[in-house]
Amino acid sequence: MLLDDLLRRVVKLGSLTLIDPKGRSYHYGEPANDSTVVVRLNGALTPWRIALNPKLAVGEAFMDGRLVLERGSIYDFLETVVRNLGPQGELPFQAAQRGWEKLMRWWHQFNPEAAASRRVRHHYDLDGRLYDLFLDTDKQYSCAYFPTPDTTLEQAQLAKKRHIAAKLRLKPGMKVLEIGCGWGGLALYLAETCGVEVLGITLSHEQHAIAKRRAEERGLADRVTFEICDYRKLAGQFDRIVSVGMFEHVGVPHYAAYFNGVHRLLKDDGVALIHSIGRSEGPGTTPSFIRKYIFPGGYIPALSEVMPTIERSGLWTTDIEILRLHYAETLKHWRMRFLAQWDKARTLYDERFCRMWEFYLAASEVTFRHWGHMVFQAQLTKQIGTLPITRDYMLEEEQRLAGIEKPARPFAKTA
Repeated sequence: MLLDDLLRRVVKLGSLTLIDPKGRSYHYGEPANDSTVVVRLNGALTPWRIALNPKLAVGEAFMDGRLVLERGSIYDFLETVVRNLGPQGELPFQAAQRGWEKLMRWWHQFNPEAAASRRVRHHYDLDGRLYDLFLDTDKQYSCAYFPTPDTTLEQAQLAKKRHIAAKLRLKPGMKVLEIGCGWGGLALYLAETCGVEVLGITLSHEQHAIAKRRAEERGLADRVTFEICDYRKLAGQFDRIVSVGMFEHVGVPHYAAYFNGVHRLLKDDGVALIHSIGRSEGPGTTPSFIRKYIFPGGYIPALSEVMPTIERSGLWTTDIEILRLHYAETLKHWRMRFLAQWDKARTLYDERFCRMWEFYLAASEVTFRHWGHMVFQAQLTKQIGTLPITRDYMLEEEQRLAGIEKPARPFAKTA
């Protein structure tokens, strides 16, 4: 069996037992013990599919019930295998497949306006009650910031907003643009805590409706507005621009348009802060499972792909921070919350969807722990002297904001 040969060559750390469709058992890695992950495969073709295209077939087999965990979870199985594959995460025979994916990379990331809108709705216009099940009370769907190991998810998401606000160096009355505003939590925080006016734009009709409602309920509709708009169509200029978790949907073919747009929309003395997932191992491709089922058109960039475009746009990169394991911890919180709410998620969709979502969260967490994914925050200006020349002001501003923040208001759950 090809899969047996591959696993025998790969799995040296950890303990894994595989039961094939005929009931035969194979063991890999360290001797079997109470923590051994036990996987049963159903369907005669399942082992072949997984061996030939693991990045798609493992997730599909789990979704369809053809890969069943008899001991441990899908996270345990993925971590056992991924820890043994190294940072590139490739099996020896996959060089040709990897080459083909790189050839198709441009097409997979081609996101003209119509495609970008359709692809965003694929993920973000799901039933809003799904996100209520696992996100924090402010419905932040991006990497949180964990100052200490015992920080709760709610505290970490608040700390993320505070961390970003400090880097923007805001002053009351400034006009702020948020590209990709989600459900509005960051925009509302900036307006309420920092006294600024915010325009949040999104391509998700579901998120737009909820964000708009939240601003009205908080009495901030006069200072925070939300629009369905592509950043390429927006006019005007802003004192500050912030974008959190949106850049992953841009695609390499559109990086020039994105940063030229930031330059065009930013005032001469303005500051922009781009918060995005990144990959530390250099340019790559989006795993086929994620591309097919979760984020069509999405791509996690390497900084080596981003920085040349920033340089050509005429923007100064005044600060870059790499958040390494913060997203792994965020995803762990999301995964555990989702599993605790499984029955409710199943009433919204079905068992297959729930397994797909669990796989997405588990695979993402493993990727941040073992496959070189991280988050970067790039601070940009047009002029060299716009900001202080040391980073002390960031910490001072975070401390100040922590002292004036209003008590958190629970997010009004989707009806």
